[in-house]
Amino acid sequence: MPQLFAQVILPLSLHDSFTYKVPASLEKEVAPGKRVIVQFGKKKLYAALVISLSDKNPENMELKEVHEILDEHPIIFPVNFKLWQWLAQYYCCTLGDVFRAALPTGLKLESKSKLFLTGVDEPIDLSPKEELIIRHLQEDVSQLSDIEHKLGTEFSYKALRSLLDKKVVYAEEKISSKYKPKTEAFIKLHSSISSEKILNEKTDLLKRAKKQQQLLFHFCTVTNAFSDDQIQEIPKKELLLGTSFSGNLVKELVKKKILVERQKQVSRLEEETIDQVSINLLNKHQAKAYDEVKTTFEKQQVTLIHGITASGKTEIYIHLIDEIIKSGKQALYLVPEIALTTQIIKRLKNVFGNKVGIYHSKLNSQERVEIWEKVLQFNDDPKKGYQVVLGARSAVFLPFSKLGIIIVDEEHENSFKQFDPAPRYNARDMAVILGYQNNAKVLLGSATPSFESYYNALKGKYGLVNLTTRHSEMELPEILVADIKRAYKRKQMRSFLTPELYEMMVAALEKNEQIILFQNRRGYSPYVECFSCGDIPKCRNCDVSLTYHKYKRRLSCHYCGFSYQLPEKCDNCGSPELKTRGYGTEKIEDELKSLFRNARIARMDLDTTQSKNAFAKIVKNLEDRKTNILIGTQMVTKGLDFEHVSVVGILNADNLINFPDFRAHERAYQLISQVAGRAGRKHKQGKVIIQTSQPDHPLIELIREQNYQATLKEQFEERQLFKYPPYYRLVKIVVKHKNIQTVDRAADQLANQLKKYKQLVVMGPEYPLISRIQLWHHKEIWIKINRKLNLDLVKKEISSAVKTVKHLPSNSSCVFNIDVDPA
Repeated sequence: MPQLFAQVILPLSLHDSFTYKVPASLEKEVAPGKRVIVQFGKKKLYAALVISLSDKNPENMELKEVHEILDEHPIIFPVNFKLWQWLAQYYCCTLGDVFRAALPTGLKLESKSKLFLTGVDEPIDLSPKEELIIRHLQEDVSQLSDIEHKLGTEFSYKALRSLLDKKVVYAEEKISSKYKPKTEAFIKLHSSISSEKILNEKTDLLKRAKKQQQLLFHFCTVTNAFSDDQIQEIPKKELLLGTSFSGNLVKELVKKKILVERQKQVSRLEEETIDQVSINLLNKHQAKAYDEVKTTFEKQQVTLIHGITASGKTEIYIHLIDEIIKSGKQALYLVPEIALTTQIIKRLKNVFGNKVGIYHSKLNSQERVEIWEKVLQFNDDPKKGYQVVLGARSAVFLPFSKLGIIIVDEEHENSFKQFDPAPRYNARDMAVILGYQNNAKVLLGSATPSFESYYNALKGKYGLVNLTTRHSEMELPEILVADIKRAYKRKQMRSFLTPELYEMMVAALEKNEQIILFQNRRGYSPYVECFSCGDIPKCRNCDVSLTYHKYKRRLSCHYCGFSYQLPEKCDNCGSPELKTRGYGTEKIEDELKSLFRNARIARMDLDTTQSKNAFAKIVKNLEDRKTNILIGTQMVTKGLDFEHVSVVGILNADNLINFPDFRAHERAYQLISQVAGRAGRKHKQGKVIIQTSQPDHPLIELIREQNYQATLKEQFEERQLFKYPPYYRLVKIVVKHKNIQTVDRAADQLANQLKKYKQLVVMGPEYPLISRIQLWHHKEIWIKINRKLNLDLVKKEISSAVKTVKHLPSNSSCVFNIDVDPA
């Protein structure tokens, strides 16, 4: 029989796959999509992923063998790996980068893992090699690499895998936690008690231990021992709940071989019992849009639905998902922020029950592994696996096997873009490719679509459906503009509120209505300044001023996390005259408490939403009307639906409009329109106040008129003239080094190399707005690529130029990051 070879990829930034021999004993078990333990380098062991098998022996190579196979079944399907390959090729990154991004941390084992005993008391048949591992764990040797070293050739990964499967041990990574099954203590009768007669004899032996006897009686009662409806085992905490019995009594009965306590794996996922409700009927406008979506899907793989805020797009999504579920396929529902999952998961679970799973970054690594496995399970057992997944951008990597539809809600959001580390992908664009590869339909939805998506729809690449009427015929909010400059001159400002916004807030609070205020800056003040010498404290690692957080009394860098206590005196001149400048969400909250003493005020930003359930709590308090005023950053703009919000205030539109970026006007229009859409969604027309010192700015007028088409036309003309997307493609290259001279030299060399390709428009190198982050100096080169050019060939030229410059002796320690389609 010919020798079998496995091509594997490792969770390292390496372009290539690597070939290993498959021992004859493992040939029947090995398969593409399974993880295998391989040695890479002199000592290091990794869980690599098999991507293909071959009987061709690579020439002139000394190959190592696969140590063990970790999985009984593949953890990804061939169609999933196809997406990985596209991702690595399109975004100019390595397959190893994709491997690291795609798999949950708990599935990426390496030999730094630590092993722990689960504490199973019940006798289990163990092989000699399994007993060797147990003996070392009992001697407090828990580092996997130490056990490997001590046992030498006696160590077996197969034995270790068997112990993990039997739940005798669990593995945890030393540096970052790996997947550890959640266990719970269960109690049952000892196997020697096989009849009621033996049970009575054991009970009689406990006459002198009354408490133990009473506990045994209690156990027999709650489990209906030896009856037709006997419960074989019961959770220990459930057995002791509401009683005066202690865990020590259980231990005594276990010692006497009357009861058995064992650790049983349980799910971390909250599988609540939900009374499912019928799907809401669509109104005539939604029904028309739904039919149009269905029609366009007959001709197009991808459709863009341009539906104004509160038009009821989510109900259309639910009807489409319902149809997919009935056909036996899976649905993926992507949202840009975890905040959105709080409201939408409730709506999806109300309709589809426990067929729905949720996947995002606030879940711990163990929960992510369990969701991964439930999505995987759908292929073999649809009743146990997840059929609908609601998730943020990383959900595109889940191992779907029968994908029918992908819905990308708020598709314009740049939260779908991964910035660091590689792969620097856009989940919206990946969803389109995922749809083509799985023959699944893709629906992009937004009230303010990205200009690239709308351009594709106008060109016929995507289908286009418009939904221009709000649900229940509700009017769009009235948008008013308040001139900050004039209010300051007339001394009419109340803190940061213009008289127009202040009066509307007072009126809304009197009517018990709710208010949302938007300020895209967290913290108390953007910076602190010395009144005497003008010194502004800056981060020692980054070229930014430190933001003041009052509740911690600390100055913090929002880029690297560096912080220190606010000094009593200026570090430069010793003056005690330190003043805060500008205002962030924390300062707004602080000042509103003195302006509206009886109002209940909440804040939604990165500082208040660190914990797992913080989003849900803030949203629920607003829904239950426990909050009168909500202050927030971009998080409040992302499609949240609140019934009683009547006033929305944009506190400083100038920061958005004047940001130095070719997308600034597009983003400003989207952000302000989206946050404005939170007003007046159910009962009456809402009001939106835009505070600006440029009330006559053309974009402000377009926003006030809510004229998306005119904004689009104006921006398209500018972008075509200056060769920006959607007419040209962009690639950004960031050169990084801790020495500024090295960055300058390497960036100039790369720019000169790129300029040899005459068909490319090369801009730079230039320093970005923030040119030093975490001690690394940055310089950027931007490349404009005509859409008529072959993008694959252009990217090969770019990668070749980067490789040439990086391999120069003086540049070996430089970092070169390629970002395709930067946001």
